[in-house]
Amino acid sequence: MRIDLVTIIVDDYDRAIDFFVTALGFELAEDAPSLTNDGRPKRWVVVRPPGGGTGVLLARADGERQAAAVGDQVAGRVGFFLRVDDFEAAHERMTAAGVAFVTAPRREPYGRIAVFEDVAGNRWDLLGPA
Repeated sequence: MRIDLVTIIVDDYDRAIDFFVTALGFELAEDAPSLTNDGRPKRWVVVRPPGGGTGVLLARADGERQAAAVGDQVAGRVGFFLRVDDFEAAHERMTAAGVAFVTAPRREPYGRIAVFEDVAGNRWDLLGPA
């Protein structure tokens, strides 16, 4: 058993794809036309870290309630965790790509960490080895 996908609600598919692929280095796994439950067009967009693992379903906000959740899916807490083998290289690449880090890198007993925001404003931990 494994978790295959988690959803992040975004304002715009293409901007979100660009962020996850260009800034974070994810792979675009799927981008296909789809329909909402009531038959309106949407897209099925999945990005994954290189080599697979749990993917992120990028879901464009549909309606006021979902629009209000963009960037606040976990009420301002860090809700997503990106573990990398080379923290310094990942931090440098992401910074150069314009990723907004909200904390400076620091060392914790469990490894290197810095908090950043995704394209929607959700907070993530960038985690590296201790």
